[in-house]
Amino acid sequence: MLDQIHLLAAVTVLGVLEQAYFFLQVIYARRMFGISPPKTSGPPEFERIFRAQVNCSEYFPIFLALLWQAGLFFHQGLAAALGLLYLYARYCYFMGYRASSSERLAPIYFSTGVLWILVAVSALGILHFFLSHYMGLNILQLLPA
Repeated sequence: MLDQIHLLAAVTVLGVLEQAYFFLQVIYARRMFGISPPKTSGPPEFERIFRAQVNCSEYFPIFLALLWQAGLFFHQGLAAALGLLYLYARYCYFMGYRASSSERLAPIYFSTGVLWILVAVSALGILHFFLSHYMGLNILQLLPA
């Protein structure tokens, strides 16, 4: 069983570490700009770092759910590779947003594309499971070789 999920688990841990890095960046920015919690506004530099972290946190549960569904129902290796691409895109998004709000756009579009691919492979994998498990129809056998 563990050999079927070890790549997903590794990407999950990397994602958690990335989120921790983003949280730490907000803490450092609060210290640098003298903004104590619960304040969320300040100089544009602080607000960009804060928004980048919040945006990444908002998408993280969606990413995790899709990563695991794609890995369990479709293919672990493909899901893990897409997961690494997503994490890299989110890192680029964070760093771009930190520098300038316009530099966040290309990475956010790319990471959204990766999420849509994860949605597609998750849906295909779950559809295949339902068709084969409940209807006895293996769509992989219907495909020409």
